[in-house]
Amino acid sequence: MFLDDKLWTGNIFIGGEWRPGRGGAYDVTEPATGAVLGRIGRATAEDVTEAARSAAEAQRAWAATPHTRRAAVLRRAAQLWTEHGEEIAGWNVREVGAIGAMAGFALHVAEQECYEAASLPARPYGELLPSEEPRLSMARRVPAGVVAVIAPFNVPIILAIRSVAPALALGNAVLLKPDPRTAVTGGVTLARIFEEAGLPPGVLQMLPGAADVGEALVTDGDVRVISFTGSTAAGRRVGALAGEHLKRAHLELGGNSALIVLDDADVDKAVAAASFGSWFHQGQICMTTGRHLVHERLYDDFVERLAAKAAALPVGDPAREQVVLGPVIDAGQRDKIHAVVTRSADAGARVAAGGTYRDLFYAPTVLADVSGDTPAFREEIFGPVAPVVRFSSADEAVRLATASEYGLSLGIVTRDVMHGLALADRIPTGIVHINDQTVSDEANSPFGGVAASGTGSRFGGAAANVEAFTETRWVTVRDEPPGYPF
Repeated sequence: MFLDDKLWTGNIFIGGEWRPGRGGAYDVTEPATGAVLGRIGRATAEDVTEAARSAAEAQRAWAATPHTRRAAVLRRAAQLWTEHGEEIAGWNVREVGAIGAMAGFALHVAEQECYEAASLPARPYGELLPSEEPRLSMARRVPAGVVAVIAPFNVPIILAIRSVAPALALGNAVLLKPDPRTAVTGGVTLARIFEEAGLPPGVLQMLPGAADVGEALVTDGDVRVISFTGSTAAGRRVGALAGEHLKRAHLELGGNSALIVLDDADVDKAVAAASFGSWFHQGQICMTTGRHLVHERLYDDFVERLAAKAAALPVGDPAREQVVLGPVIDAGQRDKIHAVVTRSADAGARVAAGGTYRDLFYAPTVLADVSGDTPAFREEIFGPVAPVVRFSSADEAVRLATASEYGLSLGIVTRDVMHGLALADRIPTGIVHINDQTVSDEANSPFGGVAASGTGSRFGGAAANVEAFTETRWVTVRDEPPGYPF
């Protein structure tokens, strides 16, 4: 098997070898059943030091590899996502709790990320500059060196590969720290893909671990760039530590994205978009529709239809049943979701659907009569909860949409597209979708948020990837050294 557990049981991937981590091992657990699927190695700060040193050595040779060879490795990696797709998707369903559609989407994006990255090595990597001196002057893009990629549990393949693939393509080495809860899907899988694709040993290493491993990655002297995806609270700490060590940190953080349903919208279409935006992948997506802002003319009808939709959606084990929602990742996340729902109900919100759970299966939930002071309005829930807020004018919709520290994604449903675009211009977010919900991702498109959602578009598209994972070097050339007055 491609993901043979005899290879990775109790191991990390360091220096091109599968070997035990110095910190012991973690259980790999299936959220739907609680079954232990295996054991993955636990890295330590000492492992990070060793991995970073070997990565720095491997990176120099990899950067000097002809661009055609680097591109070929990325193309082969893209093909392997399809060739091993069934096995990888099975792990995604069992380890992450993803339904089949989500597992398939992750595979598609991973394949496309690798194909997009394969085009990067052949891009022009500099420009000629005018100079007042008799010399050739140029700006040249060079690899950053060693890149640390810290990826979360919720969509582990996509949120790792979108940094790993372009960083490798541009001549960097990568140290990948997956979340220990999803380290097979988000760690072992990528290590095996690139190992089989022909990536030289040491250029990609995989180090599951806790916060101490993340801190070691940020502070290690051989690591030059940190690409972090996770919560805003953790991202603030990463950014502060990176700044202290004078390193670039690309931060893709939380969200509480708004979907605005204007008074001319088709209610059925708006509800269909809204339900997907809030409940796909159990709401465990940074772009999840966290606030439904609905014009008062449509509000009651919208709430009624969205609640009916919630009541009809099957919830269960995606490995064994045909369901729309699977389990959330663990009991801690479930309890956080339920606490927000409970506090919101205590604050006056009406639970129009859901608000209950069985084990780790949280029912799709609709909260009506939500105000700007309701916890479910203010906080990122990261679960299958749809808070619905009434508004009476475009100005009020803008005020509600901007009443958040986050600025990731925005959806607007309207028959008047130009009005929707004009409205979007008044709401600062990194992503806008007119006549769609807030969740979308394509490998060739820039992705990122503003304010508490992160440091802007640092993923997706050639320009953003080159900016993220290279440095600019000024180079001049003369026929012979000039004369100087002393």
